[in-house]
Amino acid sequence: MLEGKEAQSDGNTNWTLRCLTSSVRYSNHHEVDELRRREQVLGRPDATRAALIPIRKNNAWWDLSQDERRAIFEEQSHHIATGIEYLPAVARRLHHSRELGEPFDFLTWSSMRQSTPRISRNLRDA
Repeated sequence: MLEGKEAQSDGNTNWTLRCLTSSVRYSNHHEVDELRRREQVLGRPDATRAALIPIRKNNAWWDLSQDERRAIFEEQSHHIATGIEYLPAVARRLHHSRELGEPFDFLTWSSMRQSTPRISRNLRDA
């Protein structure tokens, strides 16, 4: 995965995902504080398992206002609260790709220790 608007493949890859990291968009102040307090960095030596989840939203999502998306994202699905429950066992970073014209709007990169209980289904359904 290459980060940044000008990121280019070295030509030795079969496929490339370009993306950017950005500010937190759907979390309130309390949630951001909690995320920062509990989250771990990617690339920990003991994190030998990883997941890359590509996400594409439809036009109806992008037509919603920011507060309408927030209502769906947290107040209806509890996505942020569910994610916080898995910290610090899971380190994660959200990458934005929509602005780069990539096939996915977001790429979620997560890493965890091998001993982390099976949680992928729970995270996917959040």
